Amino acid sequence: MDEQKTKQTDGSVIEFLEQIERSAKKTDAYQLLDLFTEVSGHPAKMWGPSIIGFGSYHYTYASGHEGDAPLVGFSPRKTNFSLYFATGDEQREALLAKLGKHKAGKACVYINKLADIDETALIELINQSIAFLQETYPD
Repeated sequence: MDEQKTKQTDGSVIEFLEQIERSAKKTDAYQLLDLFTEVSGHPAKMWGPSIIGFGSYHYTYASGHEGDAPLVGFSPRKTNFSLYFATGDEQREALLAKLGKHKAGKACVYINKLADIDETALIELINQSIAFLQETYPD
């Protein structure tokens, strides 16, 4: 079985954010850190070298592949922010429609800056993603 690539580490979230060169992006990253921490109720942890995750869950797929992942998270990438929410949740699309300017992949939602999105919709996405994953993968 393949080993999981993205695992929780002991890396410092603050040290990671301090490496962001553009001040506007760093400001947005700290605002996301505060928002995700407050809404999720979980402390921020580094997952791999570049994902800031909040909480965790253990999944097992029908194929037998299993692992751990953050309930929600984000990563300040070079060109944009990647926001991580649950996949497979039927309510996700309706919430994304209210988010504002973004692009969505299978697992990631990409935004350029916080000013482009609706904070209330982001809070709803965080809460819904956590609720969906906790229901889908109970301890």
